[in-house]
Amino acid sequence: MLSAFNQHFSQIPDKRQQSKVDHKLHDILLTLVVGVICGADGWEAIEEVAHNKIALLKKYGSFKNGIPVHDTIARVISSLEPEVIQHCFINWMKSAQTGTQGEVIALDGKTVRGSYDKKSKKSAIHMVSAFAANNGVVLGQIKTAEKSNEITAIPVLLDLLDIKESIVTIDAMGCQKTIAKKILSKEADYVIAVKGNQGNLHQSIKDFFSICQSEKFKNVAHDHYEEIDSGHGRIEVRRYWITDVLTSINDLTSQWDGLISVGMAESERHIDGKISKEIRYFICSINPDAKIFGNAVRKHWSIENQLHWVLDVSFNEDLSRVRRENAAENMSVIRHLVLNLLKLEKSCKKGLKAKRFKAALDIDYAEKVLQLIY
Repeated sequence: MLSAFNQHFSQIPDKRQQSKVDHKLHDILLTLVVGVICGADGWEAIEEVAHNKIALLKKYGSFKNGIPVHDTIARVISSLEPEVIQHCFINWMKSAQTGTQGEVIALDGKTVRGSYDKKSKKSAIHMVSAFAANNGVVLGQIKTAEKSNEITAIPVLLDLLDIKESIVTIDAMGCQKTIAKKILSKEADYVIAVKGNQGNLHQSIKDFFSICQSEKFKNVAHDHYEEIDSGHGRIEVRRYWITDVLTSINDLTSQWDGLISVGMAESERHIDGKISKEIRYFICSINPDAKIFGNAVRKHWSIENQLHWVLDVSFNEDLSRVRRENAAENMSVIRHLVLNLLKLEKSCKKGLKAKRFKAALDIDYAEKVLQLIY
């Protein structure tokens, strides 16, 4: 029986002249994955880890000509087509996940700052990711030329994913009718932030909730939920309102497929005696249940804390100088793959940075992580 890695990643085409190949593509990819699991962030470090973990590598690969040097690893990985690797990753996650029913899937973009190359005038790559907030894993990703292109990239990414019966959350950049329609076509629901990019809609929802609050929602059916978090001298009160009474803004909301409710989220923070407030507005295809709405809004920000922040702190992504050809984009996918493996490995209760360090020191633990895809 094929391993999950061989089953889903063996379709990556190797365009090298096979008569001149000293190291199988599988072995190079395996070297890369094990290197990143064990804390390596650059080509030379990946080669060094491979020499240290040669016994582990030979259990899962051939390596008949030994460990590939870092220049070979860099050249081969840089030449691979990113779209193919992304599809392999997504297909692996589809097979690894039991389903998305009830899942909150946050879509958001991150610029890999270290991929900017001033010398060659190469812009930094911007990756849009789909993050399953409940399980804390990446479902898929796609590169855009720049942040504004998230609008066109998100529907393409959604087409690749299985998001049935989930709630998809997107910030205001993705507040587009085509995106809402695409989510519904995938048999999912949406909770999408509305800001100034949808001027009339945003102002109408803002005015609607302002009037409702001033009149204490008199004769307006709605649901309300409140929660309080505290710790380290900080208190945060989060309040959520949602309603399907859209009479006063129906002309605008009727233009959006599946829109049946609008919501307002208020965050009130108390820090060192100072109080700050933030209010955000949303269009939703979910029924007016404030607890479900609040959960979706709150979990959207998990993509910042559990993915983007982790990639920078635990994987040093913004400091990475991997830039050659397709290398930055391909390495981004490998980081996502390793992040998922480390999240799925439950025996070690430490953070991802500590797990990578443990894998570097303990070959048995490194193999335990690797076995999740083999």
